[in-house]
Amino acid sequence: MRTVDPVKHAAKRRAIVDAAAGCFAEKGFERTTTADVCRAAGISSGSLFHYFPNKRAVFTAIFEEDARDTAERLAAAAAAADPWTALLDVATDLAAEVAHPATARLVLEAAAQAARDDEFAELIRRNERAVAEGLAVLIERSAEAGLIDPGVPPPAAAGWVAALADALITRAAFDPDVDTAAELAILRTILIRFLRPVSPPDGA
Repeated sequence: MRTVDPVKHAAKRRAIVDAAAGCFAEKGFERTTTADVCRAAGISSGSLFHYFPNKRAVFTAIFEEDARDTAERLAAAAAAADPWTALLDVATDLAAEVAHPATARLVLEAAAQAARDDEFAELIRRNERAVAEGLAVLIERSAEAGLIDPGVPPPAAAGWVAALADALITRAAFDPDVDTAAELAILRTILIRFLRPVSPPDGA
């Protein structure tokens, strides 16, 4: 029996997911076919179905992979020596991702899919909760260090930080001329003013 190399299997699966993401962003979930995904990934239909049972599974995998990547990023940020800078960096990184036109279109397509697929909707809700919880940890650590207003409730503040980061989705999806760098700089300024960082404690 031929053994499967888990590293190669995971890499191939990720390559298919990345290729499929481009297809779904360009054509949407309904109009994208498995043949489109196969062409983009440079594989046969048999190879595709070796990794995924159907188109929906490929689409779902895009957001499962993104959730894992985001979880790793938040875990690294939570371990940072400076939680305030880590919070700003994570928030602007998340916004930069959704500000990419292809990603923005993919997120909007996910919202449409969630409206008709309860299981997929629950996946998106879990992803959003994980992001909010990760941001809340950074906000709480920043407050404990005296770097931001300690009166801001971390869970509520995290929800607003995530919402501000997501605000670039519709602009990027419908305005190809949006100046992403300028928008990210404005977002960072808004977050600083919203969370009102205070003078660091003595010796910090």
